[in-house]
Amino acid sequence: MREMDPSSGEPSAISRRSFLKGATQVAAAGGIIQATAAGAPAEVVDPEVETLSGTSSLELLVNGKARSVEVQPRTTLLHALRTHMDPPLTGTKEVCGTGSCGACTVLIDGQPAYSCLSLAVTCAGRPVTTVEGFGSADAMSDVQQAFCDKDGMMCGFCTPGFVVATHAALDRSPKASLDELKYELSGNFCRCGTYPHVFDAAAAVQEDRARGEEGR
Repeated sequence: MREMDPSSGEPSAISRRSFLKGATQVAAAGGIIQATAAGAPAEVVDPEVETLSGTSSLELLVNGKARSVEVQPRTTLLHALRTHMDPPLTGTKEVCGTGSCGACTVLIDGQPAYSCLSLAVTCAGRPVTTVEGFGSADAMSDVQQAFCDKDGMMCGFCTPGFVVATHAALDRSPKASLDELKYELSGNFCRCGTYPHVFDAAAAVQEDRARGEEGR
């Protein structure tokens, strides 16, 4: 779109876009001249060209099994799990992609972590546990079963992250109070507002585990 010349009211011969384009070309030419003068090969980098290219073969230790993946340096652990493994592990959900909701929570070295913020290359050789690592539909963990019994889910997108985080919280502090559980799970967000049922599920697990300890 043409700019208007404020003095004459006529369309300006130079638009903002053409000015910026010309300025970019001048800057690029200046870079070529400077590099050539220094005896270095002239190279112009297109800012729109992806610089993180190429792939690397990694071995990830996921749920106790070595899994080989071919990923770019920028690939997150979340995407490695969901799209680069065969078969893929899709229990870990992608929701916000910015480390704000906790739906993609996994355990890395036994500690809860957002897989959307963890690069796959930094996890090579480190134990990673996803929600699939705790149980399956046919053989659920006590936490997974409690989530079902206490209706601790609605849309279900946040549920895998809550299950993983609840496992970690109860393993770290088996007798955690309600306030402590709220703090431990504060990194996970439920847009449906199912929090009371989530805490009921955690309390049910605590009670069942305590009864199991008494019966030994």
